[in-house]
Amino acid sequence: MSRDVSRDELHALAEAAGIALQWRDAQGRDQTVAPEAIRAVLEALGLPAASPEQMREARETLAARATLPPLCTATAGQPVLLGLPGEPEYRLDLEDGGVLEGRARQEHGLCRLPVAPPPGYHRLRIGGADTILAVAPPRCYRPEDALAGSGTQNSLPWGLTVQLYGLRRAGRNGMGGGGVGDFTALSQFVASAARKGAQAVAISPVHAQFSADPNRFSPYSPSSRLFLNVLHADPAVLGEAPLRAALGRTGLAGEFDRLEGLDLVDWPDVARARLAVFRALFDAFPGAPEFDRFRSEQGEALESHARFEALHAHLFARDPALWNWRQWPAEYRDPASPAVAEFARVHEREVAYHAFLQWIADRGLGTAQQAARDAGARIGLVADLAVGTDGGGSHGWSRQRETLRNLTVGAPPDIFSPLGQGWGITAFSPLGLKQGGYGAFLEMLRAAMRHAGGVRIDHAMGLARLWVVPEGADPRDGAYLQFPADDMFRLVALESQRHRAIVVGEDLGTVPHGFRERLEQIGMLGMRVLWFEQREGGGPFVPPREWSRNAAAMTTTHDLPTAVGWWRGLDIDWRARLGLLGEGEDGSAQRTERDRDRAALWQAMRDSGAAQGDPPPPEDGTPVAEAAAAQIGRSACTLALLPVEDALALPEQPNLPGTTDQHPNWRRRLPGEAATLLDDPACTRRLTALAESRPGAG
Repeated sequence: MSRDVSRDELHALAEAAGIALQWRDAQGRDQTVAPEAIRAVLEALGLPAASPEQMREARETLAARATLPPLCTATAGQPVLLGLPGEPEYRLDLEDGGVLEGRARQEHGLCRLPVAPPPGYHRLRIGGADTILAVAPPRCYRPEDALAGSGTQNSLPWGLTVQLYGLRRAGRNGMGGGGVGDFTALSQFVASAARKGAQAVAISPVHAQFSADPNRFSPYSPSSRLFLNVLHADPAVLGEAPLRAALGRTGLAGEFDRLEGLDLVDWPDVARARLAVFRALFDAFPGAPEFDRFRSEQGEALESHARFEALHAHLFARDPALWNWRQWPAEYRDPASPAVAEFARVHEREVAYHAFLQWIADRGLGTAQQAARDAGARIGLVADLAVGTDGGGSHGWSRQRETLRNLTVGAPPDIFSPLGQGWGITAFSPLGLKQGGYGAFLEMLRAAMRHAGGVRIDHAMGLARLWVVPEGADPRDGAYLQFPADDMFRLVALESQRHRAIVVGEDLGTVPHGFRERLEQIGMLGMRVLWFEQREGGGPFVPPREWSRNAAAMTTTHDLPTAVGWWRGLDIDWRARLGLLGEGEDGSAQRTERDRDRAALWQAMRDSGAAQGDPPPPEDGTPVAEAAAAQIGRSACTLALLPVEDALALPEQPNLPGTTDQHPNWRRRLPGEAATLLDDPACTRRLTALAESRPGAG
């Protein structure tokens, strides 16, 4: 540390910037963040602190940001409190046209408005300054709200989860799925699920990827969370005749059929074939008022994304070293620069092509949500909102002030990952969000809820804090960065009610003290996974009637083994084979522990009535899938979500954390057509076991 900057000064600045100086490890021991890590995080936040001069400037920067921000939040029915001095006069222009005026009062060092405005975004002028006052309802929209008046509100709802890319769609001569699940296959699947009684279908993330680089396909490392992965668009969305003509011009009908017959998604070949057909469709597209209207409604955000896609393809093709926009020529790094505007003018047709792709993708996703609703699902699609984006992508380029730079998001060391985790993605900056009036956060929430009856927030603890690691540093040398949780929770609740969309927050892993209580208070469902519902110390499994009501129950997640795979120990086999269990570990200890857990789980399922008789042998996990479905059905949780892998008793999981090419992550296809996948008698039996187990059913 610089001898001119004391530890106390550095710590004071870090705390003012929201950097936690200590964190608690998996053994319950307090760990202190090293000064070098503190300085690196501060610098990434735009607050360098290596000298007294920089420290002074950083303090001045934070002090300037402490004035009235562009957006403040409050909760309906609770006092409106602002961090302002004195008792200034105010004028509140309500969304509905009403006006509230008066004088604020000082209470306990805060400025209180003696009014109770309704939920909404209102314009406040106070003490000569202007801001938006976002007043949130007390809680999010809930499953019981969605079921109100349906005749089924007395029984707790259930649904399915599905990895969208895994769905198949019948068709020959290029008229089928073409090697990846698309939004038409999703429409078929959700309609089938709804007819069987599912009220919701949670899907894998559909965020925009990099059209110029088909090797990037992890749904949790997208280019942008504002737009869609165009590879999930159905080329037939404009009609079968234009698609047949495009297939004829490109000669790709046979390639579409070949790709659809594979057991795994070949993302690079799927992208090449699909984008070539999309290009042929666009070249013959005469235009349409609906497309023009979509482009106008989506505005600057869509134009920026389309420009990014065109620029990325242009520069990446010229030089693969220009993959990340931070390595682009300087004149292209600012999306508002004259050079970008000139590029967009010269390449107007190319920019329009990428806007066209978003239009047909948007139409497809909207149709899928309507199909779910038309078939009787009161919630319908539950979108998955990734915790961050690839820092080199469209979102980071277009929202630079609101995005963390030179920091990656991850997790501190724990018993599962003793070296910590760096996820290779970035996220919003808490300081940037506040300074920008939460505009980037709100547009992201609205995009996620646009065609969905719910949203799952990946790593929901990120609403309160994120483990951030300076680029190039060891994940252990990171720190927790605090976020304005009150503001963010309120905005989630406000947008949830406006879109009539439920909210599920992934609260697995290291959960901050009081976080689950906060989820319950705001009406956001947590997650309860069968494998984790054990008494402390690996004891008996918790009876499902004791599971939290404020949660969604599920047998597993995309990162965990399926019911059959868990029973067989396939996850242990994979990790042992790939050396992921730790030095000197061959899986023997883990298999012994799994033997104990099998016996304990089967006993718990017998006790609840979900299973009968003796446990099946480890190699036969099929009976466990049905019992597991009934077990989560019996839970007290407000919602039960059964992964389709467990509805079908499949052995392999979608993703194995800690791997890239060693395991076929995000590539497994499902063994049947989307329209009839759930009609298999054994699958129907499991769904019936789930449905009839829900409290209040029958």
